Parts: sequence; structure tokens; C-alpha cells
Amino acid sequence: MSQAWATTKNSVSIGVNINAWDAIVSASPVVQFTLLLLVVLSITCWAIIFAKKKQLDTLNQANSPFTDLFWKAKSLDDVFDSLKDYPNSSLARLFKAGYLELRKIADSNLATNEPDSEKTPLLTGLDNLDRALRKASDEEIALIESRLSLLATTGSTGPFIGLFGTVWGIMGAFQKIGTTKVASLAVVAPGISEALIATAVGLAAAIPATVAYNHYISRIRKMELELTSFAADFLNIAKRNFFQG
Repeated sequence: MSQAWATTKNSVSIGVNINAWDAIVSASPVVQFTLLLLVVLSITCWAIIFAKKKQLDTLNQANSPFTDLFWKAKSLDDVFDSLKDYPNSSLARLFKAGYLELRKIADSNLATNEPDSEKTPLLTGLDNLDRALRKASDEEIALIESRLSLLATTGSTGPFIGLFGTVWGIMGAFQKIGTTKVASLAVVAPGISEALIATAVGLAAAIPATVAYNHYISRIRKMELELTSFAADFLNIAKRNFFQG
């Protein structure tokens, strides 16, 4: 009797003391693949988080001095000549697109052909400038938003991927109970352990990705407003100075 109790006690002890690594090693190939997928997604998301932070910080640091230059410059030509000093500014790239389109309009045959009349570009020329600014702004926003979709995907699917591993682990635990016909803790614990690990890893991958995605989307929306406002200011300046009748 005492020997049987000792055997049962040792079995329970083995089941209870199993650690996370042992649970992962003894898990089924499906659960191991699920955990590997979640780990890869988590590492990739953290790489995107740090890279995106550096990108947005660099844009903020570059846009502020360019904005000061734009409003203090005496002419658009002076601003264009200084663009090489602001290679990381999204506003500088937006200005370049607008300036080049404005120069193209000035050199085109949209102006009147009468030699003694004042050259005044037609309305279609103004529309071209507006389209060029909007296109450049959309390209900048697309560049800023690049790779954020993976954060959103991981945040929304990570818990479900972990849940899949959990369900599979519990299924394995019940199958082991059915095979051994023993419902002791030593039989159930490994399957439950690997199931809980899958859930935990899924949440660990999803939570930071979701928080980072929401944070960066908020920052990007502010930058989008800044680009839109700058494009409107540039268009108004062009209207007043180059598109008068």
C-alpha cells in the first residue's frame, strides 16, 4: 500500500514540477510549430516597432527646421536650393514635388502665346499642381505606414493562433487520458502546460503589437495633417504669386 502511494506521489510530483521548456520539448509538432510561428511574429514585430520609432523620430526632427526655412525664405528658389540640407524631411520632398511641377507649368505652353501679355497659367495648370502635391503627399503617407500592417495582423490574430495551440494541447491531453485510462495529474499536466504556454506566447506577441500599432497610427495621423496643411499652404502661395490673371 505504501509503495503504491509513493509511486503515485512521485508521478504527481513529476507532473507538477514539469517546467516550461520541458513542456515545449514534449509538445506535439503542431503546438511546436504554432509556438515557433508566434515567436517569429513577435521578433519581427519588435524589429518593426524599433525601426518605425526611429523613422518617425527622424521625420519629426527633420521637418521642424525645414518648416522654419520655408516660411523665412525670400523665394521658392531659395528653398529649393537648400533641399540638399534636409534629405530626411517628408515636407522637403513634398515641396520638391510641388516646385518641380510649378516649374514645369511655367515652362509649358499653358501660358498665353502673346509676347506682350503677362504669362498667366490656366486653371488646368493649377489643377496639375494640386494633383502633384496630393500624389506626393500620398506617397509620403504610404512610406510612413509601411510594415504597420504586420503589427495589426499580429495584434488581431496572435491570440487566435495561441488559442489554436491551446485547443490542440488540450485535445492531446484528453487523448492521452483515453489511451492510458488514467486521469492523474501526471498524465494531464504536460498537455495542459503546453496548452497554456501557447496562449501566453500568443498574448505576448499580440499585446505589444496592438499597443505599438495604435500609438504609431496616432502619430502618423498627425503627420498626415501636417503634410496636408503644408500642401495647402504651398498651393495658396502658388495661387497668389503665379496664377493671377
